[in-house]
Amino acid sequence: MKKSWSYILECSDGSYYTGATTNIGRRIWQHHSGKHQKSYTYKRRPLRLVYWCEHKCFPAALLNEKKIKRLSKAAKKALVDLHEKQLK
Repeated sequence: MKKSWSYILECSDGSYYTGATTNIGRRIWQHHSGKHQKSYTYKRRPLRLVYWCEHKCFPAALLNEKKIKRLSKAAKKALVDLHEKQLK
């Protein structure tokens, strides 16, 4: 099983982007570099990684991504705030 992550980026317009990946460093670089001009984050840069969660396998990361995407913006903000508090 390959380690994976679900993550949230805060965009420059205050919106949140949620994703899942098996290589978080590469994926965040792709978002920041503007590699995909038609992507949601392209015109919303700069971006800030505000939440990440490690998983044992990619299907678990995808499941968590889907759960996060169903949350309201206020609930996502609460999740981000809790994550930042735990990092301190």
